[in-house]
Amino acid sequence: MRPTVCHPMLSKGAIEARAYQLEAVDEALSSSMMLVLPTAAGKTAVAWMTIVESLNRNGGWALMIAPTVALVQQHLSGIVEVIEFQDGGVPISITGRDPPSKREGMWGSSKLVVATPQVVRNDVDRGILDLAECCLLVLDEVHHCSGSHAMAEVSDMYLSMREEPLVLGATASPGFRSEDVREVCSRMGAGRIHIRGSEEPMLSEYLSDLEVDEVTVRVPQEIRNLAEPLKLWQTGIVDQQRRLGRYVMTGAISYSGLSNAMDRSQVAISRGESSAYKSMSQIAMAMRLHHLINCLLSQGISASREFMDRMEKGEDGTKKSVLAFLRDPRIRELRKSISEMDESHSKMGAVRRLVRERIRREEGSRVIVFASYRDTISSLDEALEGLEGVRSVQFVGQSSRGGREGLSPKRQVERLDSFRSGESNVLLATSIGEEGLDIPAADLVIFYEPVSSEIRTIQRRGRTGRRRLGEVVVLIAEDTRDEGSMAAAKRKEKGMQRAVHRVRRSLPRGHHSDLSNLDSFTILGEGKILASDFVISERERNRPEMIDEDRTDLPGGEAVSSEPLDPSTFRPRGQSGLEDF
Repeated sequence: MRPTVCHPMLSKGAIEARAYQLEAVDEALSSSMMLVLPTAAGKTAVAWMTIVESLNRNGGWALMIAPTVALVQQHLSGIVEVIEFQDGGVPISITGRDPPSKREGMWGSSKLVVATPQVVRNDVDRGILDLAECCLLVLDEVHHCSGSHAMAEVSDMYLSMREEPLVLGATASPGFRSEDVREVCSRMGAGRIHIRGSEEPMLSEYLSDLEVDEVTVRVPQEIRNLAEPLKLWQTGIVDQQRRLGRYVMTGAISYSGLSNAMDRSQVAISRGESSAYKSMSQIAMAMRLHHLINCLLSQGISASREFMDRMEKGEDGTKKSVLAFLRDPRIRELRKSISEMDESHSKMGAVRRLVRERIRREEGSRVIVFASYRDTISSLDEALEGLEGVRSVQFVGQSSRGGREGLSPKRQVERLDSFRSGESNVLLATSIGEEGLDIPAADLVIFYEPVSSEIRTIQRRGRTGRRRLGEVVVLIAEDTRDEGSMAAAKRKEKGMQRAVHRVRRSLPRGHHSDLSNLDSFTILGEGKILASDFVISERERNRPEMIDEDRTDLPGGEAVSSEPLDPSTFRPRGQSGLEDF
């Protein structure tokens, strides 16, 4: 039996005792802190323990922020099972689904509130919420705490209203740029960053190994044929802009090259060059073509169809440039052609094979497939239909797009429960499934396409390998932007750790490790011990073994001797050069 954490406000046996989590709690209670742990390492458990001890010490009430309604409801469900108020109170959730008139009476009715950032910001602005008595603000998925995001605005409000604010922000993916990490820390008032890697001995026993395979697929010729007229059109635009000195980057046409050309056109306009207006229009056309070409080649028919439908029905659908693009004979012909085509991209067949093999090999397996477009999700659902043992379910966001209804938070939870119970064993998810939601661990996660964002890559990958060996397969369409996206994600992920450590070293508060904030916690195992003693013993158990002698084999096969050297072999005292050459 694994040891568990005991606290006056925690349900008995609710939280498994992990030393690295208790270390994080100890530091989080000292001052505002960003917590960076790998996905599935238990950031939520750290938040729970920090909440109960903060309430135990300071009184008042605590506020936990999550970016979506579904995440709020998920957090509340977990909290109800774990945290016990001695006065019989119960935690509550407050979201946009609660009308403002009702919310006014809800604030102040509980010692622990879980809410979306939008309702907190709006209710502070309306004067019905005062954060001065909030003893702790917990920010889930804290990498959102920047710019004009509601989470950042809530944090600003809290720091200005609370005399001694305490903020805990948690994420697995803070970003790869130092300036982004620094901004998040600044907005949440963090003086510390607590970061632990999955390779550390104290964590590794709780996280299983993860195999990541990159599978390259060939793009069908019929899809390449559809993209060819678009490529010629785009090349003609870019060649013209090169002659005008707008497009200056060498090599293959790229989005960064087009963005640079747009910037140069804007500079030309500021100089009074009237021809630059036409350049901007043409470059905007080339950008749309660039996206459509890549969509065809790396995603397939369904995603391309959705892209153009969204363009027509979206906010920009009435713009002259968008209308001109959609009315062009080449686009009209393409839309007509693909409207009559079934999905034929090789990735569909690859997903079918991977899913069929996994379910056939291990009947109780769970599989998650991530794709960027809802039409792709629908096509995947159709492609998997009829496969023996495969029971797939779609998991998408709340908003309705392109005539397709979204899923309400309630229906999202129902489908996750279906996946958890085994009623369905393949979850087909858009980006809604990447972040935060407690999706049951899968044995196999398939990326229909790689994503260049290190944050999204980490979140997707973290849906497998929780306590058992997991496998991740990334599908890469040959000679498409997929190859660049994969390389970018790898580069950014490597840079993320460096960025976090750079910012960490620059923060004013040093690492806190004396365990003085754990006095209210005990650990129940074979006996009962103080949490601080448990952490110390785990540190000792996981301390790297030091070797007293060098056992390295020399090229000739001799081992380095551990015997003391004869004093005569040492250079005479004061000698600085060689005697002979």
